[in-house]
Amino acid sequence: MTEIPEHLRKRAEEARAKAAAAKADDAAPAADAPAGEPSAAESKIPAHLLERAKAARTKAAGGETSSEGSSGGAVATATTGGAVATATLPVAAGPGGHTQRLLTVVKSGSIQDVKATPQDKVHVWPHLLSIEFVAALACLAFVLIFSIFVNAPLLELANINKTPNPSKAPWYFLGLQEMLSMFDPMVAGVLLPGIGLGALACAPYIDKNPSTKPEDRKFAISLFTIFVMACATLTIIGSFFRGPGQLFVFPWASGLFFEL
Repeated sequence: MTEIPEHLRKRAEEARAKAAAAKADDAAPAADAPAGEPSAAESKIPAHLLERAKAARTKAAGGETSSEGSSGGAVATATTGGAVATATLPVAAGPGGHTQRLLTVVKSGSIQDVKATPQDKVHVWPHLLSIEFVAALACLAFVLIFSIFVNAPLLELANINKTPNPSKAPWYFLGLQEMLSMFDPMVAGVLLPGIGLGALACAPYIDKNPSTKPEDRKFAISLFTIFVMACATLTIIGSFFRGPGQLFVFPWASGLFFEL
């Protein structure tokens, strides 16, 4: 709960004390009133109208209507009117009659229940492109720093009279070269890579699960695992287990026929 400031609490106590005193002043003339007549505090009729009604009834009954009684009634009216005016003041009235409400003390966060509306779509710019731009800068910086500290010299000029045996492609093409040694060039170079790339392109349209939890994306994780393991297996075989003439060899027996 929000703690009420000390100065507002004191003002409220003073206002309650004034209200209690005003009620006591209203209860005193009510005790002297004739039986069956409501007092000014009990009824909602203004005090000066009650006094007029009392004077009219007294005059009709032949009572005293002297000027002294009238002046006394005026004084009583003024006194009663002052009491009524004091009683009508707000309970938490401050200096100058300004009211201090509790809403000015309570923090807005405790009385407002604001819930953000979930959004399924976001704009490509700047939400997506800004992230991709930062990722591209990070990759460029990594490659630049890596090329400064790691030397990667080129081999000697190619000699048409001396063909290296085995002649291997770069490591990122060794998986494709390994398939060429197993299948027909049309199958290994066109059909199988085309099927793989087509399956990867259709994967977002086949698996439309929006969840980002691994346990909810079993199909996508299984497809990606098969693709990565197949590429890694073919690359490892082409790098370490192929010797002269692209024959299968064991690296711990025949040595390594692989250069970075």
